[in-house]
Amino acid sequence: MRGSSAATMIRPMSRPPLPDAAFRRRLNRIYAAYTLGFVLLVLVLGLLERLGMPKQWLGFSFLLLTVLVYAGIGVFSRTTDPVEYYVAGRRVPAFYNGMAAGADWMSAASFLGMAGSLYLAGYGGLAFVLGWTGGFCLVALLLAPYLRRFAGFTVPDFLGARFESRGLRVMGAAAAVLVSFIYLVAQIYAIGLITTRLTGLTFEIGLFVGLGGVLVCSFLGGMRAVTWTQVAQYIIMIVAYVLPVMWLSVQQTGFPLPQFTAGSEVRQISAREQQLLTDPKELQVRALYDQRARDYERMLAGLPQSLDAERQHASQVIARLKAEDAPLAQVQAAEKVRAALPRTEAEAREVWQRAVVQNRQRTEPLAGMPPHAKPFAGDPDGTPAEQEAYTLSRRNFLALVLVLMVGTAGLPHILTRYYTTPSVAEARTSVAWSLFFIALLYLSAPALAVMLKYEVFNHLVGMPIAELPGWVRQWMRVDPGLLSIHDINQDGILQLGELRLGGDVILLMTPELAGLPYVLAAMVAAGALAAALSTADGLLLTISSALSHDIYYRVMNPKASMTQRVTISKALLLATALTAAAVAAQKPADILLLVSAAFSLAGSSLVPVLVGGIFWPRANKQGGAAAMLAGLGVTLYYMVSAHAGLRQALGLTGEPQLWWGIQPVAAALFGIPAGVVTLIVVSWLTPAPSATARAMQRALHRPG
Repeated sequence: MRGSSAATMIRPMSRPPLPDAAFRRRLNRIYAAYTLGFVLLVLVLGLLERLGMPKQWLGFSFLLLTVLVYAGIGVFSRTTDPVEYYVAGRRVPAFYNGMAAGADWMSAASFLGMAGSLYLAGYGGLAFVLGWTGGFCLVALLLAPYLRRFAGFTVPDFLGARFESRGLRVMGAAAAVLVSFIYLVAQIYAIGLITTRLTGLTFEIGLFVGLGGVLVCSFLGGMRAVTWTQVAQYIIMIVAYVLPVMWLSVQQTGFPLPQFTAGSEVRQISAREQQLLTDPKELQVRALYDQRARDYERMLAGLPQSLDAERQHASQVIARLKAEDAPLAQVQAAEKVRAALPRTEAEAREVWQRAVVQNRQRTEPLAGMPPHAKPFAGDPDGTPAEQEAYTLSRRNFLALVLVLMVGTAGLPHILTRYYTTPSVAEARTSVAWSLFFIALLYLSAPALAVMLKYEVFNHLVGMPIAELPGWVRQWMRVDPGLLSIHDINQDGILQLGELRLGGDVILLMTPELAGLPYVLAAMVAAGALAAALSTADGLLLTISSALSHDIYYRVMNPKASMTQRVTISKALLLATALTAAAVAAQKPADILLLVSAAFSLAGSSLVPVLVGGIFWPRANKQGGAAAMLAGLGVTLYYMVSAHAGLRQALGLTGEPQLWWGIQPVAAALFGIPAGVVTLIVVSWLTPAPSATARAMQRALHRPG
């Protein structure tokens, strides 16, 4: 009897009424008009730029008008109905759900970090393209249709019901919150960067201004508001990404589709790389950074006497400047140098060790970037050391592809997206549309990276530093970690080794670097803001839903009314947003690093137990709980033990320890198999699941 009730629990929920044709036609008209309106807005602002409209006003216009549109959708879609709030009423057509999923997926890491990673890593950056795209194949094959047939509200909902375990529901909610919060911090950090670029506000103020854009999209209407907002955001971001790419391609090659001309530009870049490798000025810059690294090493070896010597030297410089009646600005600069010296021996050791690492990195050829067209480091036919480097590089490439694929399949905010379709069949179709909309960007990103490197190598490098455009100095003021220039050889000319570019700024500076109209630069920033906002909306809703629905309603207060549940969710959403903004204001790490950590944690903690629960009838709650703990524990342990920055932040001594040379960005390579093995072993060693759980597992695979 219990088994039959489990089977019927799924079937009726899997067949809600399909959206009628009138509803679809209405959506088509609304978003066609919206797209036309956005194109007209770009044209009007472009005309106003030619008539002399200040750049800051253009940025404010893009920010204000787009956020007002998102706010309008949020207000129009407000609701207190849990089905509407959590899963948009389960009536989103596959086409539009695919577009919303594309926006949900196309986070700041994809929109900003993808081109930056490909620029900095060359061929190695393709691991992100392959891994993230392949992940949607896993979603379509292994998860989306079955979770849609279950027809719950959240991923922990499925875990709690399939394994009949309140504890596993809580663990699933905790994993969803952990993964989503790390990912959310990266998005809000990006929102701060983009808002600052659009408006000229300081990073901290820009961050909280942008946060308001996140809240108006998700606070009032939940998933219903987020879905229709994300469709609007996708239209903006794809236009903002593809149009400058095509324009830049026409400017460089005379052909609007750079995917077909990138090969010839790669050859030109390779030739330019050979010139830079032997350029006397570049060699001089590298030698000066090497000397500086050795100086810091000597200072470290001479502690604490060397710290006293540095203080004395700084004081002598100040005294000499005052005695010579030097300009006040020089005296103040010298005083700032003295004030910036470490105060204690421990602080000096930490600061100078970091300086050694940074200067050693600047001694690398091509500013530390590998040759763009070279697949892996080392040489398979070279010396033993070169062969080992080649093997490690290829191993890490494949490991990262695998981890990103599995991590994509475990992201709660992506999986929840497929709860909103009217049927299981539409869930499958929706994944296909998601891949299509994502591919529009991913097929452009590698070509964009090539064109950007061509511009930097041939136009920016070699320019007199005094004649650098204003946007360079503006980005240096926003965050020196994103863009910095240090004329170490004091020749007044920018060498590649003197230029430091962060991956997160490369796309945002594309239009101005290429000399395109500023309206396109503002449009790119608006597209990046849409990407960060869309993902932040989904992540905030995932966190608040896990806490309000799975913890508060399902565990703490099962008698809570519908209004109470939605109200609690909104309050938690606001608290989560403010907390994430406070963390992001500290600029904890680059966007791609944070996102990669979220993928590793999602893949190792959630995917083994989800796939096991769907496809293996013998999987039980003891095995599921142990698998989540094992996968998460092994991944976290390897992240900490193998990452120098995390070790330093946690106060751990000793050098990072790598297993088989795998970098910490692919930490889940060890956590995923740990979770799978633990699920199998513990499930076999403990009692079989109940008849109800087995009936639910079978019902997930029923045709129709």
